[in-house]
Amino acid sequence: MTLTHLSEIAAREIVKGFHGKFVHTDHITVTFWEIDAGALLPEHAHPHEQITIVISGQLELTVGGERRVLENGLVEVIPGNTPHSGRGLTACTVIDVFYPARDDYR
Repeated sequence: MTLTHLSEIAAREIVKGFHGKFVHTDHITVTFWEIDAGALLPEHAHPHEQITIVISGQLELTVGGERRVLENGLVEVIPGNTPHSGRGLTACTVIDVFYPARDDYR
């Protein structure tokens, strides 16, 4: 895949209320999320470094025990193996970038 419109990528619900469209290279995964208001992503950790960018709405994100609310334009960097969880305070659009690529999302 070199040129694709996001509308051509099928969304998958990975966790209830978290609908993701995934783009992969050999080294990174970019995920375009549509998150329902009230949807909860339980605490978890993975070896991948993660950058979370909120495009619209409000996302409550807890990283390493610190809770904060991310809104339009805010960016959170999550080191690998760091426990984190999330909750859509409103419906929101979020982009996540993972390194290395998330094979479990292929």
